[in-house]
Amino acid sequence: MNRALVIAAAVALQMIPAWAAEPLLGTWRLDSQEVNGQKSNAEPLTLKVSEAGDKLAFAFSVPVNDVYFVSMTYAVKLDGSEAEVKNSKGDKIGTIQITSGGPSTYKMTLKGPNRPDSSGKLTVSPDGKTLTSETDTVQGGQGGRSMHSKQLFSRY
Repeated sequence: MNRALVIAAAVALQMIPAWAAEPLLGTWRLDSQEVNGQKSNAEPLTLKVSEAGDKLAFAFSVPVNDVYFVSMTYAVKLDGSEAEVKNSKGDKIGTIQITSGGPSTYKMTLKGPNRPDSSGKLTVSPDGKTLTSETDTVQGGQGGRSMHSKQLFSRY
């Protein structure tokens, strides 16, 4: 009986990563985007989110001659600590902070030189097939023009 219990526990422990996996993990393709409620052209974009130790690694890719090239990356903990955002050359272009905002919801803040700060959230649908990214930016500093963007991705 004890042996059966140990085997059952070992099997259950092996299954924990499947249960505990972050809903963000996977490959996502941009389907559509809106700016201030108006549909805008969505250039082809792929987002891959993978585990990198105790962080989540984000890699944004765009096609060039039918080959996808990574255009922006970052690896961030979900505890609100700041992480570097890098361009395709590996140069730092800003910082990002992400926290868990509840089940399948993540809050983020993106900062960079020569650009306004953005805050927003990422939400994975209950069925895990859709990722919604919403960001708010104030251009021109306080009292400037507000911009709300929304992007819809589907799991690939």
